[in-house]
Amino acid sequence: MAITTNVLATNAVKVDDVTVSFISSFPGKLNHFLARRLPQSMTRRVQMSCCYRETSLKAVTLFEMPETETSSVSDGVGILRFLKGKNYLVTGANGFLGKVLIEKLLRASPEIGKIFLLIKSADQESANKRLYDEIISSDLFKLLKKMHGSSYEAFMKSKLIPVTGDIGEDNLAMESVTAAKISGEIDVIISCAGRTTFEDRYDFALNVNALGPGRLLRFGKYCKNLKLFLHFSTAYVTGKKEGTILETPLCIGENITSDLDIESELKLASEAVRKLHGSEEIKKLKELGMKRAQHYGWENTYTFTKAMGESVIHNQRGDLPVVIIRPSVIESSYKEPFPGWLQGIRMSDPIILAYGKGQMSDLWGDYKSLVDIIPVDMVVNATIAAMAKHSRGVSELKVYNVTSSSHANPLRLGELMDLSRQHLCDSPFTETFMELERMKFHSSLEGFTSSIFNRIAKHERGDADSHTALSMKGKRRLNYFVSLARTYEPYTFFRARFDDTNTKRLIQELSVEEGKMFGFDISGIDWEHYIVNVHLPGLKRNSLRKDPVKESG
Repeated sequence: MAITTNVLATNAVKVDDVTVSFISSFPGKLNHFLARRLPQSMTRRVQMSCCYRETSLKAVTLFEMPETETSSVSDGVGILRFLKGKNYLVTGANGFLGKVLIEKLLRASPEIGKIFLLIKSADQESANKRLYDEIISSDLFKLLKKMHGSSYEAFMKSKLIPVTGDIGEDNLAMESVTAAKISGEIDVIISCAGRTTFEDRYDFALNVNALGPGRLLRFGKYCKNLKLFLHFSTAYVTGKKEGTILETPLCIGENITSDLDIESELKLASEAVRKLHGSEEIKKLKELGMKRAQHYGWENTYTFTKAMGESVIHNQRGDLPVVIIRPSVIESSYKEPFPGWLQGIRMSDPIILAYGKGQMSDLWGDYKSLVDIIPVDMVVNATIAAMAKHSRGVSELKVYNVTSSSHANPLRLGELMDLSRQHLCDSPFTETFMELERMKFHSSLEGFTSSIFNRIAKHERGDADSHTALSMKGKRRLNYFVSLARTYEPYTFFRARFDDTNTKRLIQELSVEEGKMFGFDISGIDWEHYIVNVHLPGLKRNSLRKDPVKESG
């Protein structure tokens, strides 16, 4: 079942025996501020009971990006021409998406200008250390290390400039001299920082997700050469779970109820912080966030505060060109810089990890529910294409849903779990072999909870009697899985589809060469190959660093 793409170029670089390269094969005043399926061909679908053996990633071949811009590129968006010599300010650069974006920018255009990285740190020395430890030393950049050899660190340090700052602070907590200097150099601001915990404490989420983009935008207005402000949001930002979710900007009083007042929410959170003390403070502030989100129709604190952040950008941008990228569930890289790279435990992963370790075989959800997954490298390629297209001085706000559910080949929840079982029964997470049961889906929380209780009780005492008392550890495990089910309910019963008209049009505007270098056509994904041969092996490698189930117990 190994899949090898057609050979388009020679002299590809080998990293860890995987042939990789650059081409994916997806067809006021400043002083005031400073003072402050491969198409799903004929492959068998997931209802089969057999297990798939893991296909070696050695069979996945990528090809080398041309060193110079070809004339055909100019017929498209003009990505390489735009990237050359441009300077960027990036927030959230040490995160999963931010790192992959930086890697692609440096690999696609070595003649790029400077990338200023806003890094939260106590001082410049700490910022320099974070840059080295979290980015320059990351295995994500091993292809760049092969390219530049002994000059790799010098190259990285010449391009990546750490700047101490914090989007959660006034004036981004930047030193005024630094702010004055970089404001004259920046061409594009990329807003990638955010708090992504679904049930975050309300005060923190408001400060970063709702107010942070506004602080960054205000700085952008003092950047005399700024051509574009690009912000990463989430496809789930509208709060809708059914129907079609459009690529339209969010604005309070238009497609967000006028009853929502951000200042009032800030006062509410601030008052709660003033009143709460001790061990209950964090718990109550998390509960407050969820309560306010659900009151206004959002599923959790994260998407609610991200919606506020979008509305702040819409209201305060003036005539500044803005692009908002709304990815769905971002998972491991499909092909670039190599298949299966992952950082952290992503959205769908805790369920797969628990299932693979035999800790749960029940799920509160709909087997037919859509799971809108998008590989991180496709998000990055779409971002770079949009950035090049809209950095031409046209004052507009453009939204791109970078998603998969609108295509003829969407991935469904039951299919994801069946594919996981097929892979894990042959290549398990645990050292000892276990025959995984097929995931059982429950339409009610009560049915799910009862089944999980019985499973834990049987494991502890060999007795699934509903009257059996669980141990303290068993109770903690039960509470963890019930909490996990509640958190994921909006997504395990998700029935909406994301309109991606803007994204599809952008794909059509790419030249042939750009399509090879910066492809993001999700309709070309073979989900069976991606889940079984790319994502799950990557998840297994990454999960050795962190076990969310163990931490919860």
